[in-house]
Amino acid sequence: MSVPVSTEPPEEQGHRSGLQALREQAAAAPRPWVPAAVGYAALLIGLLDIVGAVFPRFRHTRMHELAGLMPGGVTTLATAGSLMIGVLLVLLAHALRRRKRRAWRAVVVLLPVSAALHLMRWHAVGPAVISLVLLVVMLAHRREFYAQADPRTRWRALANFVGLGGLSMLLGLVIVSVHPRAEIGSPGIGARLEQVVYGLLGFDGPIRYAYDRTSDLVGYSLAGLGLLTALTTAYLALRPSEPVAVLSQQDEERLRGLLRRHGQRDSLGYFALRRDKSVLFSHSGKAAISYRVVSGVMLASGDPVGDVEAWPGAIKLFMAEARAHAWVPAVMGCSEVGGEVWTREAGLDALELGDEAIVRTDAFSLSGRAMRNVRQMVKRIERNGYSCQVRRVADLTAEERDRITVAAARWRGTDTERGFSMALGRFGDPGDDDCVVVTAHRPADPDETADPVLGDLKAVLHFVPWGPDGISLELMRRDRAADPGLNELLIVAALQAAPGLGVTRVSLNFAMFRSALARGERLGAGPVLRAWRGLLVFLSRWFQIESLYKFNAKFQPDWEPRFLVYPTARDLPRIGFAAMQAEAFITVGMPRFGRRRQRAGTTGGSGRAELAA
Repeated sequence: MSVPVSTEPPEEQGHRSGLQALREQAAAAPRPWVPAAVGYAALLIGLLDIVGAVFPRFRHTRMHELAGLMPGGVTTLATAGSLMIGVLLVLLAHALRRRKRRAWRAVVVLLPVSAALHLMRWHAVGPAVISLVLLVVMLAHRREFYAQADPRTRWRALANFVGLGGLSMLLGLVIVSVHPRAEIGSPGIGARLEQVVYGLLGFDGPIRYAYDRTSDLVGYSLAGLGLLTALTTAYLALRPSEPVAVLSQQDEERLRGLLRRHGQRDSLGYFALRRDKSVLFSHSGKAAISYRVVSGVMLASGDPVGDVEAWPGAIKLFMAEARAHAWVPAVMGCSEVGGEVWTREAGLDALELGDEAIVRTDAFSLSGRAMRNVRQMVKRIERNGYSCQVRRVADLTAEERDRITVAAARWRGTDTERGFSMALGRFGDPGDDDCVVVTAHRPADPDETADPVLGDLKAVLHFVPWGPDGISLELMRRDRAADPGLNELLIVAALQAAPGLGVTRVSLNFAMFRSALARGERLGAGPVLRAWRGLLVFLSRWFQIESLYKFNAKFQPDWEPRFLVYPTARDLPRIGFAAMQAEAFITVGMPRFGRRRQRAGTTGGSGRAELAA
């Protein structure tokens, strides 16, 4: 029997072994309450140090006696140092609660420094002992702080400069304003702001104080805040950057191989090929999970790609990676089978999100009373001069691809491209030639001027492959000036042309909370269910909840439930916020002038959630 030999370079093997060691530490963490307790303690100590350093009267109250037991001091230099340490502890508290190893290292360094200051300058044994005891506790529980740093870019240096600089300005203004009896004259707000700016830069400002002690206290405190802002910003700017999630070409090829063999299992499987996702493969290579980290949430979508029997191996690696970084694991839009495997293998819980509309093309027909409204709408649109073309992307010319790309971007309606779990994020890529595109056309009237770029193009649908005999809707865009009912015409054209393309299944829009809407309007629905439906209808004024359900229901689809998988109920708000960020319903980041323009040819988006009226 042959023994497999690793072909990885030694440094790569060492990196993987280091990751494995961190995962083993994460799995062996015996006291999950320790990081939370240490984090909140650091936050409390930091706030007390800041208040004690900023407000002089605080040092003459009973609260000062409590602060005296914490790291910090009462002399001029010690007050400035206490202020700096307090700000650092407040900044590090959240990272400690998330088990971040670097935060633990920083606090382990701060505590003995604080203790040494107490012993050398004021011979204060009590606070020094408290600091050393806390240090010993943290060293004893060092295995609880194993999490690696999150993926980062140097934009965080600018964010740190703006955030910490603003905090320093605010604290500096308070420091300058809490010594009115020591001020010479009556300086105004302009002079105080000037004093803060000069002080943060290490220079004397325009305000003069009657006592040297007060002048030194203000000067040292402001200089300390400025130095802290400069050093942390320089560290973030100069440290090696780690790229955000990017799907490498090698990983994409491996995923495409899994999709060719197992892609028929999940209509969302092809969306694993989004190039702003990372991917984890099981040890056997027979299954993979694509994900993105958003606001500390490790967010996967759909079912794992590949052989169902290999899913548990990929799920275990996913959970180990989440523990190694202290991320919250979550899965959006998995199927019922996928949800059962996730809950069984990872110990997570599941919540039904809604239903996916799936139409069987062999059973679809416009005849019958149930399809009368759709039939009449399609006939009216066709009489208005609209026609449709259904083709594979491979059959499009380069000019047609460019035209559709421009049209989709122009009709998007938002500055930010939306989509994550049910969007590919690109159109016309050479690797996506098996995708299906449906276009609607209408010649310009004699008294109208045709668009020089789009010509007679009025709407577009884009479907991605779902195994060898299915397609899944990815993009739905139309000209806002086009006639109502154009989307119905496009979908009917796609369903009627599907058999000729070898397609027997078509996945349409996802209807969130569909079952609640359907049950709530039935005869005999209880008051709780009616109230829940009423809330969903109210929210539909801003989110397309009821409209997507009613639009999907026109085509008499089969409904397949989709689930959200999550650790605990208290994580749901955080997961929901991260999911809305991933889908670009909430954008948190650089202003528009700081963003890179999206490259031509990569237009896509969550057409499932952008239904035009």
